[in-house]
Amino acid sequence: MQIEELYRLIETRVKNKTKNSYTNKLLKLGSKKIAQKFGEEANELIIDYLNGSKKRTIEEAADVIYHFLVLLKSKKITLNEINKELSKRK
Repeated sequence: MQIEELYRLIETRVKNKTKNSYTNKLLKLGSKKIAQKFGEEANELIIDYLNGSKKRTIEEAADVIYHFLVLLKSKKITLNEINKELSKRK
């Protein structure tokens, strides 16, 4: 799955209020919990980057990306807006 596909899946789950959705659970818990989870996953990525296997680093990177996208969605920030900002930095 590409990052854009994952973001669209997150959008779909939010729009459809998908039952038993971890995404919706996080969003319901609010910005502090979303930020906390992103921070936890980022720390786990750092630990595995420094001490873990390549496989674990990839797994933790995927978790960070997911939680990052949920964080963006909670602020109503689109990937297009991020891409525009990155384009300014060329």
